Amino acid sequence: MAAVATCGSGVGTTGSAVATASKSNVTSFQRRGPRASGTNDSGPRLVSIAGTRPSVRNGQLLVSTGLPALDQLLGGGLAIGTVLLIEEDKYNIYSPLLFKCFLAEGIVNGHTLLVASAKEDPANILQELPAPLLDDNSKKEFDEDVYNHKTPESNIKMKIAWRYQLLPKMEQIGPVSSRFGHYYDASKRIPQELIEASNWHGFFLPEKISSVLKVEPCSLTPGYIKLLQFIQNIIYEERFDGSNPQKKQRNVLRIGIQNLGSPLWGDDICCAENGSNSHSLTKFLYVLRGLLRTSLSACIITMPTHLIQNKAIIARVTNLSDIVIGLESFIGSERETNPLYKDYHGLIHIRQIPRLNNLICDESDVKDLAFKLKRKLFTIECITKLRSYGLSQKYFLSCHLQRKCSMRKNPCFKEPHTLKKIY
Repeated sequence: MAAVATCGSGVGTTGSAVATASKSNVTSFQRRGPRASGTNDSGPRLVSIAGTRPSVRNGQLLVSTGLPALDQLLGGGLAIGTVLLIEEDKYNIYSPLLFKCFLAEGIVNGHTLLVASAKEDPANILQELPAPLLDDNSKKEFDEDVYNHKTPESNIKMKIAWRYQLLPKMEQIGPVSSRFGHYYDASKRIPQELIEASNWHGFFLPEKISSVLKVEPCSLTPGYIKLLQFIQNIIYEERFDGSNPQKKQRNVLRIGIQNLGSPLWGDDICCAENGSNSHSLTKFLYVLRGLLRTSLSACIITMPTHLIQNKAIIARVTNLSDIVIGLESFIGSERETNPLYKDYHGLIHIRQIPRLNNLICDESDVKDLAFKLKRKLFTIECITKLRSYGLSQKYFLSCHLQRKCSMRKNPCFKEPHTLKKIY
């Protein structure tokens, strides 16, 4: 009985030890999102700002460029703290539209704007911004515009060999929802009440620099120095740098710089191959990236790279930019009369995409991109080029001749299908 009692007491001791251990065993899992009960959580939270969303790849905060198709090509949008460089087309017709869509997207979302130009007054630039398509009537107009500009070739089935029917067709690149990023009507101007309600700062170079310039021992041009000081003051005064919390709800600063590197900014890289200010532009971009990396801001720059004489400077500018996009217009070129590009106004070249918190970048599978300016919309589409599949651009003549020769050698060879001209 004593043994049984001892055993029973031992079991009781073991059970109490297990119960004590189960009570003291606490999991290391911690919730990062807000709880259902509304209690506070010490875990990190993403910044919630109107007109932004986190990237699904690296969690970086993104803003829209004003072109949903371009957002998709860039991996969801333009990341906060990055520079988007747009290489202007030859006659500077289409690049200003991308520039204005970026600014218009900021006004629609209530972001702060900083517009810098040496050619046009920023107040006049804001007056020429395209109107956003926000209501249902605008959505119907957008659908009608897309339907009216559909190419008839896209609705006709390719009546050629079956293996060529599997080739991808031309398709428009665009998001399903417009909650992040809006479409804009290029034929209308943004309402005046939206401009008056927005917070923007203008930098017009002729007003910032006096006629008598003081020569300073610095490798930057006076225009670049004034612009960097202006950007730095706006970032610090309105607390976009994050050192002090903003008084109101947190906001994003959108910076737009027009025609950077042109002679209007006092730079000579477009006039001579080895000018006296050959390093001024690269140093400006280096300092600008430092300001953007430590602030809630994103920048878009248009640059006439086709006028820069020294190609080495173009390579340095590309390396100092996070995203580089080139616009190639068909105006005055042989492609303007090429049947392959008859439905488009130019090509878009993705020179560089960002490597944010990664050693590699997420390259898109789409390489052949073209743009066209419709009656109201600026669209980006994918071109399916048959020459990428080893086929001729106009005729399948070589394949047809080979099959004819095979028929003569082998009478049992069947007659091939009729080969039609395609573009």
